[in-house]
Amino acid sequence: MEVKLVARTLELIELFAHTRRPMPLTELAQGLGAPMSSCLALVRTLVARGYLYEVRRRAGYYPTAKLHALAGQILAGDPWLERVRPRLLVLRDAVDETVMLGKIQDGAVVFLDVVESTQPVHYAARPGERRPLHTSSVAKAILARLPAAEREHVLAVAQYTRYTDSTLTTRDALLADVARAAERGWASNVGESVVDLTGLAVALDLGGEWYALCLAGPTPRVWGQHEAKLVHMQAAAEAIRRDREG
Repeated sequence: MEVKLVARTLELIELFAHTRRPMPLTELAQGLGAPMSSCLALVRTLVARGYLYEVRRRAGYYPTAKLHALAGQILAGDPWLERVRPRLLVLRDAVDETVMLGKIQDGAVVFLDVVESTQPVHYAARPGERRPLHTSSVAKAILARLPAAEREHVLAVAQYTRYTDSTLTTRDALLADVARAAERGWASNVGESVVDLTGLAVALDLGGEWYALCLAGPTPRVWGQHEAKLVHMQAAAEAIRRDREG
């Protein structure tokens, strides 16, 4: 269950990330779908704590650099994601597609880190984005490594919404694909969430917790060269394991 005030604060930050410009109070309230009085109280609190400032009178509010500075300090203290990022950069350059580190969290896949491709047409994602279990190559790669009881627990909350003609819309269909992933050591999503988009993933055991490396991009590019790209992904996963153990 979401805490409404926390959710609204995060939505405010995301709204600024989307618009990337100062916004007056009326526009903020409209963007948040919140009463003016609630939005005013939230903005005043953030101004008082140094997170927002008024660009000039009645010209709108914008975040200060405080949030960026704190985010940098938090990332610097991360136990291991900062060590993974160089490997993601190397993998991105090797496969020439967007690459991600993800895991299953609270009934969905969450991307913990993303390095986007430099190609003009590429898959775009941000850290923290969530994806449905039944269309995610990350989920399939991890589910293939879980004990049966744990797998059933994860899938108890799965929603089999159809997104394309290739979407797996039943538990049995998903489990069959997970079984194929377990047999070959990698998982795929070929047009199951977005037409002409393919994702590939390999599972990664880090200290007894399952994560997955994933790449995604246009199907002709990714699936047409998937064997070569998987070699690079498996090498990156092994390198991350060695870094973790070291």
